[in-house]
Amino acid sequence: MKRTRLADGLDVTSIGLGSAPLGGLFSVVSDADAEATIERAWSLGVRFYDTAPLYGFGLAERRLGNFLRQQKRDSFAISTKVGRLLRAPGGATVEDDHYKGAPALRPQFDFSYDGVMRSVEESLGRLGLDRVDVLLVHDPDDHYDEAVSGAFRALVRLRDDGTVKAIGSGMNQSEMLTRFAETVPVDCFLLAGRYTLLDQGALDALFPVCVAKNIGILLGGIYNSGILANPHMGAKFNYEDADAALVARALALDELCRKHGTELKAAALQFCMAHPAVTVAVMGARNAAEVADNIAMSERAVPQAFWQELRARGLVDARAPLPGGA
Repeated sequence: MKRTRLADGLDVTSIGLGSAPLGGLFSVVSDADAEATIERAWSLGVRFYDTAPLYGFGLAERRLGNFLRQQKRDSFAISTKVGRLLRAPGGATVEDDHYKGAPALRPQFDFSYDGVMRSVEESLGRLGLDRVDVLLVHDPDDHYDEAVSGAFRALVRLRDDGTVKAIGSGMNQSEMLTRFAETVPVDCFLLAGRYTLLDQGALDALFPVCVAKNIGILLGGIYNSGILANPHMGAKFNYEDADAALVARALALDELCRKHGTELKAAALQFCMAHPAVTVAVMGARNAAEVADNIAMSERAVPQAFWQELRARGLVDARAPLPGGA
């Protein structure tokens, strides 16, 4: 699998495994299915893995760690996130709206310097690893000042002393990432759901500044939580039920793909990977078949005629580069 330089001393595969589904996002995933998913990703050449304390409230980190600590440490790269500490709730808990089958812990925002240091130590304990390669400040949407003065100060120290190789932030928006790019010495961002066939908002400011400053993009949410994998009424878009207009757009894209003898998932993935700012396509999966399908979609033929018609019909932003220069 193609590898790209993300930071000094850190090469990553062009496709990575995202572990939110392994934490039970939307539905329970068994230990056996989680293990099979990670094993299949490894067998197909995936060597970049993304996780976070939030994903299944520690479950995804534990499951990734169970497999990865059996591999040679320099043979893979892993990212995790800071900004949430997992703590036992004060009273009785009900099942979380997003994570099913997760432990009885709940995340608490903490973007302070000390909170980040605790978060890293606790993540390493769950992973069973002596280090991670990439640390990302996770969802600081309402905590910009604390993230800059606390979390990023800690991350810069950890990078400077060699504890990690790359630092950045992971968010579902591009505006604050653009602010970080302009004010904090970051190496990469994980952007979820904001550069897809349905949403190209990252073209406005984030991607230009990242290209100019050589900041790598780890791109998640390529299928926008499922609507670009299987468009239908009731499909998810960015973790919530998609409205009728979005479903109609996704169905129109699907129809165009069928007209040209290809698949929407292949077009969605290859569209994202064509942008020079994108270093890794972080693809979530909840079973081994989904991993294999994601890899296959990256290689499936998408005719140039499809990209040309996509452009001609104005179905994507005119500034978006298309595969093959269409």
